[in-house]
Amino acid sequence: MRILFFILSIGLFAVANGQSNVLPAKPQTGVTYIKNATIHVGNGKVIENGTIKIADGKIAEVGADVVVPADATAVDAKGKQVYPGLVLATSSLGLVEMSSIRATSDVREIGDMNPSVRSIVAYNTDSKVINTLRSNGVLMANIVPQGSLLAGSSSVVQLDAWNWKDAAYKTDEGMHLYMPLMMARPRFGRGGFGGGPQAPGGDPVKADLAKVEEVKDFFREAKAYNAVEKHDETNLKLEAVKGLFNKTQKLYVHASTVRQMLVAIDFVKEFGFDVVIVGGSESYQIVDLLKQHNISVILQQPHSLPTAEDDDVDQPYKTAAALQKAGVMFAISDDDSQTRGRNLAFNAGTAAAYGLTKEEALQAITLNAAKMLGVSDKAGSIEVGKDANIVISEGDILDMKSSNVTDAFIQGRKIDLNDKQKQLNDRYNQKYNLKKPF
Repeated sequence: MRILFFILSIGLFAVANGQSNVLPAKPQTGVTYIKNATIHVGNGKVIENGTIKIADGKIAEVGADVVVPADATAVDAKGKQVYPGLVLATSSLGLVEMSSIRATSDVREIGDMNPSVRSIVAYNTDSKVINTLRSNGVLMANIVPQGSLLAGSSSVVQLDAWNWKDAAYKTDEGMHLYMPLMMARPRFGRGGFGGGPQAPGGDPVKADLAKVEEVKDFFREAKAYNAVEKHDETNLKLEAVKGLFNKTQKLYVHASTVRQMLVAIDFVKEFGFDVVIVGGSESYQIVDLLKQHNISVILQQPHSLPTAEDDDVDQPYKTAAALQKAGVMFAISDDDSQTRGRNLAFNAGTAAAYGLTKEEALQAITLNAAKMLGVSDKAGSIEVGKDANIVISEGDILDMKSSNVTDAFIQGRKIDLNDKQKQLNDRYNQKYNLKKPF
């Protein structure tokens, strides 16, 4: 037992101390230029041989006619592509380090109704996953709690910080509802049939509809509660959803099937919430309804199998183009438990191969995502007045063959792009006298 405890202690110590030499960058001082670049603005425009002027962490100028003084601090991006920092619209980043070790998971609370949970206070800026995302151009993420019904609020963070307070870009910007499945679940016992998650003879659809009604009753009570200016006693759960009614928060409904999304539309009709569908694998079937009710969609994992057996095998790749054609606001995410967000750009690249243009695909992981998260006034595109969140790549960032991020800036700070994976690569290159690939 002592030996086992010692081994676990050593393992956790290594996790806690690995990559400790990658520190947050100091605030930008003076003026920095990025010149001779192909600039992908993020709003569909491309500037050839362009220049970006960065001052006080902001984009001061951008264009093909920006003058660079001879003695200026400048990054020569000739032959390179410059992009806005990519935005990961949904993630458990910083809440889960290793899913197999319970002590490193802060993503879920006990119980169904936890609207007062705030993911931001559990966000761990020392996560070793964060730096691997930055190496792939992801500079911002929406940190989302998980749950079985009403899970709590998410917050947007930038990925170069000492602690969660430094990281916070916009706190508690949305409430997350995990919609019940509302269909019979497959039952598997020892012989492949029988047993299952519900009691024998139970009606899973009826049970899930009862859960939906429970959520609606909660929101009705919250609406009445928040309509009163003063209370003798504070109800933290009812207070937590106040922003849904005054439109300072959005309701993120995690739903994939049409029946789940139709229930989400009911929340718009009854309460007038700003709703965003998260998942949306069958959203292409109801694009007109989504457009009519001004509902946005976050395609959570395009690199996946279709939801229904009779769907086209490439339907997940084509859904983004269907939403674009219908005029539905959408973003693309990467919720794979293995990649943890690193494949965000490549998910968008696949969508570009199945109906989107390259700039539309880029917009789905930059400006569109920033709009949904309520931070488009500060991030999501390379425009004057916004924070200088910028990525420089030697190749097309949407193409996994040519993408190679060489530089990145967050709020004008040039960040360290080292990470644990690169350190391990260097370690064994040295051990076996191999040529470094970068």
